[in-house]
Amino acid sequence: MLDTIAKVNGFLNNIVWGWPALILLAFVGVLTTCLTKFFQVSHFGHWMKQTIGAIFRDSKVTSHTTDRSISQFQSLCTALAATVGTGNIVGVAGAILVGGPGAVFWMWLIAFFGMMTNYSENVLGIYYRRKNEQGEWCGGAMYYLRDGLGAKKGCKTIGKVLAVLFSVFCFLASFGIGNMTQVNSISGNMEAVFHVPTWVTGIAILVLAGLVIVGGLKRIASVTEKIVPFMVILYIVGSLFILITNFHMIPAVFGAIFQGAFAVKAAGGGIVGYGMKLAIEQGMKRGVFSNEAGLGSSVMVHSNSNVKEPVLQGMWGIFEVFADTIIVCTLTAFAVLSSGLVDLETGVAVPEYNGMALTKANIVSTVFSMHFGKLGAAFVAIAVMLFAFSTVLGWSHYGSKACEYLFGTKSTIVYRVIFVVATFGGAVMGDNLAWDIADTLNGMMMIPNLIGVIVLSPVVYRITKNYVARVLRGEKAEPILSAFPDIQAEHAAAED
Repeated sequence: MLDTIAKVNGFLNNIVWGWPALILLAFVGVLTTCLTKFFQVSHFGHWMKQTIGAIFRDSKVTSHTTDRSISQFQSLCTALAATVGTGNIVGVAGAILVGGPGAVFWMWLIAFFGMMTNYSENVLGIYYRRKNEQGEWCGGAMYYLRDGLGAKKGCKTIGKVLAVLFSVFCFLASFGIGNMTQVNSISGNMEAVFHVPTWVTGIAILVLAGLVIVGGLKRIASVTEKIVPFMVILYIVGSLFILITNFHMIPAVFGAIFQGAFAVKAAGGGIVGYGMKLAIEQGMKRGVFSNEAGLGSSVMVHSNSNVKEPVLQGMWGIFEVFADTIIVCTLTAFAVLSSGLVDLETGVAVPEYNGMALTKANIVSTVFSMHFGKLGAAFVAIAVMLFAFSTVLGWSHYGSKACEYLFGTKSTIVYRVIFVVATFGGAVMGDNLAWDIADTLNGMMMIPNLIGVIVLSPVVYRITKNYVARVLRGEKAEPILSAFPDIQAEHAAAED
């Protein structure tokens, strides 16, 4: 059964992650970056001030809401909970071992442009969101595909079809990227480091996840706003210690990354061009797996924010990618590449270390053990557990929103129960198959979303231009806050 699934998945993976899809992903990032005049660079200080800076100076950003929306900080933490996961540890190590050090460069590049892809998704998510019968905001790619793309002349049907396809793919992806790969990494680490059987870990996660997920978004957000800052800061501190310890290796690591990014031969003198192809593929795929820019996923929780300004939530999207890939993934990459366990020319790991074969699943743990002793392996195991568990929480919300779009609000409780039960399957599933299925579902989810972002990019340009004129230049202009007149009027009145 598993062999058949693997073969079918391999066929689909080659289609959805072929060069046309990778080019489309890069094109959208470049397009949105150019349309917004390199907003992530030209207004770096502004979006940093309005995101991480606002946490320390504006109580509105962190204050809990009394309605069914969540705060801006909670929306960020829930989004980061879903994005900062095993892709930042196992995924980065895997990209290096398969694509060489050059994969890190392409991960950086796709993240740089992905900041504006994620920005655009969040701007569109806020602009086209609606409230359901329970008074909860509903936004995401399915809504801007249906109400944005679908509003274009002759595009009503295609908009609805793409919205349904996105929702179906998101629904399925929530059991892959948001469930199987994450829980699989937890159970694998717990077994390797603490000798806990995978089935025991599976049961424990099932119980813990059930206590949080069944309670809905407010409970998920309440948990993630406590877990995420702690786990990210802890991992950054540990990684920085390794970076400082191996400070003398930084020039060599940088050299290997940039040289490997444009290597024309694979390890061992393989086919000309194959080495660069591997670096690009692994860097882009693992980059997207990590920060999810282009998938249209995190916009579903950003749309639940109590913010009224689309651009403001878009800036949280920029920070999300920045924190996830530029900071966390980079620290993981430097820890691995400076350890001496990986050949800086090929990315091939040494055959074994202290009698243990090195794989993408244990190389980061080994690196930390070299610097922190036995506590290092335990540190990484706990980090993976927190990263992965928080991702499960975040993705449960994405899947429930896709389920709500397809089957109605009442169906979400059934989805949450099934999602929780499925965590046990992820704990005992084979490592490679879990990651391969997640890769495929990511690609299938990405295509309809990117089509919507391309078609609606003029809307993003118009909203961004309006914001820059009003807020940054002090010009008088009517704010552009919603595609719907009733919500636009309500928000505009609140802004006044």
